[in-house]
Amino acid sequence: MPKRLGPNQTTHPLIWCVSIVCAILTVLVIIGGIVVFIGYATLRPKVPQVSVERAQMDTIYFDQSNLMMLQATIVIKADNDNTRAHASFYDMAYTLSFRNQKIAILKADPFDVKPNHSLELNFVAQSHSIPLNQEEADAVNLSLEQRVVDLDLRGMSRTRWKVWLVGSVKYALHLDCKLLLPVNQTTIHHPPACTSRTS
Repeated sequence: MPKRLGPNQTTHPLIWCVSIVCAILTVLVIIGGIVVFIGYATLRPKVPQVSVERAQMDTIYFDQSNLMMLQATIVIKADNDNTRAHASFYDMAYTLSFRNQKIAILKADPFDVKPNHSLELNFVAQSHSIPLNQEEADAVNLSLEQRVVDLDLRGMSRTRWKVWLVGSVKYALHLDCKLLLPVNQTTIHHPPACTSRTS
């Protein structure tokens, strides 16, 4: 049989203290959650992005021995659309290739972007003499006939920024796009599908 409290028996003070502490902690958690939610909704933090701003084929050389050399200029822009938070970008590395033949790796030292600002990074990618198999050589010949060379740009960088009371937020920014560069040194702007995806 459960033991009942008599008329002169009271709850132990320790139990009252634990109950009061739990109640206070519950109220603080609720208030904290409301404050964070209001701050998040007010600031509306946005994930920083990287994208190809413009690109240009500077030179391309291809001979009868199926050797190819080229140089391309690629400008990658880092955007921070947050109005109050600095964004840091680091571990940036993108590979420029033609039909899986690596041309160059575009790297940058860690850098910061001020709130509501952007920064353009100018890369000049210059290949060594690249030996091509027959299929790749045929693809180059076709590209030269069409006056457009298609290059692949793949890789990632990381970003970190502080969202008020939420704390530091980190993302990986993946870039995987195709650049169709005219061989007459025409600059292309904002090539399609050349904006980062986050993970």
